[in-house]
Parts: sequence; structure tokens; C-alpha cells
Amino acid sequence: MSHASPVDERRMSFWEHLLELRVRLMRAGLAVIVGLLVGIVLTRPFLELLISPLGENRPQSLRPAENILVYFKVDLILALVLAMPVIVYEIFAFILPGLTPREQRWVIGTAAAAAALFAIGVAFASLVMLPFTLGYLQSFLSDLIQPSYSIEYYISFVTNFVFYVGLSFELPLVLAALARLGIVSPQQLRRGRRFAILIIAVLAAIITPTPDPFNMTIVMIPLLLLYELGILLARFTYRPRPTY
Repeated sequence: MSHASPVDERRMSFWEHLLELRVRLMRAGLAVIVGLLVGIVLTRPFLELLISPLGENRPQSLRPAENILVYFKVDLILALVLAMPVIVYEIFAFILPGLTPREQRWVIGTAAAAAALFAIGVAFASLVMLPFTLGYLQSFLSDLIQPSYSIEYYISFVTNFVFYVGLSFELPLVLAALARLGIVSPQQLRRGRRFAILIIAVLAAIITPTPDPFNMTIVMIPLLLLYELGILLARFTYRPRPTY
């Protein structure tokens, strides 16, 4: 009777994980496709919202297919918002295989929270930050320069801005996940507030496309509040690393 060698077992395990990764990616991709189809209904209103800060200075289409490319770029942002729960769940399910029913409920709750935080970040960027940012950019040297934008460049600028702000709103879940893995503790997060403020200031400067401190502060305040929320969540999720 033949037995599989340890090398064969490791090889089989590797291929099994690779196949599982493929399945997880396909499910996440399918969720994005469904999000694209659902997002078609919402794309035009969202596009109108993104363009509204320009007022009467409507962006221009410089190429025949530019309008279509812009439409689907905006649709993709909406699809990512809608598909975020599935994407996060599939990531956790792959990283943490063999979940117990309790852990599965935790992952589902985390996926829902990730989607909600991302959507809140996108909404905050679109409704609060974007009007202030564009108002500053358009008023700078406005007595010398008449701002006029290509629709493709404008939407690329806006969607990147909105997307990265949405990602930054995932900060509490990142801290909670690090605490659950035992990498950081709530005490360490509290002691590291001064470093966190510095990192958040740098992050706000990178995200904010304007050099003025007002827009940078608009980004910093919610991120600081989200850091405090992350400390609170870490108190519930923290698991110290086992010592051997």
C-alpha cells in the first residue's frame, strides 16, 4: 500500500489553495459584474453629483468615445461599493480557512462594516470634500486663468480622489484586524496616538490635492475619529499571540 510523501502532500495542499483562490476571485469578480449591472441605474445621478461642483463650467468631451469611457469608470466605482461586502468576505474566507459558525458571523459582520465604511467615505468625499477642493482649485489664479477640463481627466481626478478617501475610511477595521491577529494591542494604539496623528496628517496631505490647510483638516478630522473608533474595536477583537 503506497503512501503520499510529505512533499506530495504539500504540493496537493498548494494546488488546493490555488484552486480555492481561483474560486474566491471568481466570486468576487462576479459580485463586481453584478455591481456594474446594478450601478448602471445609479451612474447618471452619481455622475451629475460629481460634476455639480463645477457649476456652469461644464467639462468638455475631446474624443468620440470619451463619454462612454467616463460613464463606465463611474459605474465601476459604484460597483466596488456594492460588491465590497462580497470582496471582503472572500478575502477573509481565503485567509482564514475552516471558519467556525461564530467566526463566519464575525466575517459577515466585518464585510458589511467594510462596505458601509467605504460607502460613507465615498459619500463624504463626494458631498463634503469635493465641493471645497474644487472651489479652491478653480479660484486659484482665476483672474488670470479660465478653468476648462476634459471630462475624462476630470472624472479620473475625481474618482481617484473619491476612491482613496473611501479606502482610508477602512482604518477602524484594519486596526481591529491587526488587534485580532495579536500584532497590536489597544494599549499600543493608545500610546501611539502622537505617531498616528503624524501619519494621518501625511496621509491627508497625500489624499488632498490642494495645499491649503483647510481641506487637509477636513480629511484629518474624520480619520482621527476613525482611529479612535479603531481603538475601541480593538478592545473587543484583541487576542494576544500565544507564547511557546
